[in-house]
Parts: sequence; C-alpha cells; structure tokens
Amino acid sequence: MPRMDEGLAFMLQYENVAHYDKGVVKILDRRIYPRETTYVTCHDYRQVAQAITDMVTQSGGPHRAALQAMVMTAYQVEDKDKKEAKKVMSDAVNTLANARPTTSEGMIACLQQVYDHACGVLDSGGNLGPSVQEFVLGKINETYGRSRSIAEYVVGLLPEKPTIITQCFAETLIGFILLVCKESGKDVKLICPETRPYLQGARLTASVAFDMGIDVTVVTDNMPGYLISQGIPDAFICAADVITLDGHVVNKIGTFQIALASHFYNIPFYVVGTPESRNPTIDTVTIEERNSEEVLYAMGVRTTMEGVKGYYPAFDITPPNLVSAVITEKGIFSPRDLVRHFK
Repeated sequence: MPRMDEGLAFMLQYENVAHYDKGVVKILDRRIYPRETTYVTCHDYRQVAQAITDMVTQSGGPHRAALQAMVMTAYQVEDKDKKEAKKVMSDAVNTLANARPTTSEGMIACLQQVYDHACGVLDSGGNLGPSVQEFVLGKINETYGRSRSIAEYVVGLLPEKPTIITQCFAETLIGFILLVCKESGKDVKLICPETRPYLQGARLTASVAFDMGIDVTVVTDNMPGYLISQGIPDAFICAADVITLDGHVVNKIGTFQIALASHFYNIPFYVVGTPESRNPTIDTVTIEERNSEEVLYAMGVRTTMEGVKGYYPAFDITPPNLVSAVITEKGIFSPRDLVRHFK
C-alpha cells in the first residue's frame, strides 16, 4: 500500500508518531522533542491511554497512538475465544476514546470502525492481527490524504509569498500546507506562538517547518496581537480539536485571542479540519481542564513561588463570527453553513 507521508518532516512520518513493533506500541514523546528523540513504550491499551492523557502525544498523535493500540490488542487476543476477544477489543475502544474528554466523540467514531472490522475478521475466522494492522494503515493513509486535500484548498487562498501565523501544532494539516506551498512555488513563511505550557508551537510546529526547509519564527504567546496590528501575517490558520456544526471552533487555548485580533485587523482566519456531526452545537463539547500544576512549570522547571496557584483550561472556544472559512477535504465553507459539508 503506498504511503502518504512522503515529503513530510521527521515527526510526521508514520513510525515517528506511533507504531506497533514486536508486541508493543512506541510513541514519540512530544513533551521533550526535539531536545530528545525518545519513544514511550506501551505494553497494553491502558498504557497507551495513559500516555495520551499524559500528553506524550497530542494533536493528531492520540488518534495514531490509539489506532496502533488497537493493532497491539488485536495481536494480543488472537488466541482467545471470539466472545472474549470482542470484549477486550470493545474495552480498548472505550478506554482509549476517553483518555481526553474534549476529543472523545471523534475518537470513538474512529476506533469503532477498527472494532467493527475486527469483529468481522473474528466472525469469518481470519487472521486478526495482520488484518487489523493493514486496516489501520489504510485508515492512517486516508487521514493523511484528507489532510493533503485540505491543504490544497488552503494554499489556493494564499498569496504568492504568504506569511502565516498558526497556533499550537496542527500536525499533518500544517505539514501538508507547507509542503503544497513548496510544490506550488509559493515562498511561505511561518510564525509560531510558543504555546505554553507544553510549548508545542516552539518545539513541534517550528521543528516540522524547519525540517522542511521553511522560514519559521517563534514568538511568545503574548505577541500575536502586535504582529497582526503591524500587518505581518497574511492569514491566521489553525486546525481544531472540534469544529461543531454550529460553527464554533474548539482549539488549543490561545486560539480565541488570535482570532479576535485577526478579526479586528481584517486578517482572514482559516480553520482547517472536518466538522463533527456528533457535535451539533457547542453545548455538546466538554472543555478539558488539566492539572493546574502544569501551568506552574516550563519543561520541568518551576517558574513560580511555592503556593502560587495555576489554572489550565486546555482549549478555548472561538465563535463562528470570528472565522473567515472552515476548510475541509470537500472544499471551503462558511462556518454558518457546515451542514453543507455532509451533503
């Protein structure tokens, strides 16, 4: 099966996100990359779920890690009777999908397809592990293919020498936007806010861009408003952890304030990703609140006095009136008309 990750940066190659190997799942630890290139080894699906909760991987990484956990589980239950094998696979779906609450709906839908495929293999007496592994590779290829389709629509909206500001780490979506810009001869520049407290923008987004030969600049999280006021970026582009059907965008905390500045200074804000039919309104989304202690540290070093409090909502909500367009693999849509994506 041809792979869709050709031309992307190191950490977007399939094996460098998460992969199944000799009975275990290995996940690139994005909490410390690029300072260290270390993989967390998980021996069962519960350990993978914990790794997702602990932010070993994020953005699209949890989906890839969870898919590889399903592969591992399929191999582990090959010798069990059909009923027990199905139960273990079902437990894996529920545990993995709920590792982080904000994205649980999309994760359930993704993993349920793997479970349904596994049940079909069990019922037909096929080779469970290899079949699920091939199915999962197809799912990952399909996801990367959608990201490339989205990128092609996005690049068509950009000028010949675009400067983009983004937020957090949009993984393959930002990777393919940069790749398609290069392929089409557009001299793209990227600005990455650092994205406290895990510094995903500084460590991950900037690393991907640099790996791909892109002119990339890291700024602190309180600089985007000034940069936008000076007309430096041509567009604000980010992915979303959830895009509701009523046009709200749930993304890494900090997105809303950049969207406000962009709207004020008439800079287009393009959201890339697929709207969630399972989230018809913003009321159906639970915003994850992480351990407040995480805010008090930077890369393992405490930055406050003992006794100072922290607060850490992991995501914020941008309303549709601040969004210029939602761009999916099917085209460019108004945030007020996302139902059309499904038609």
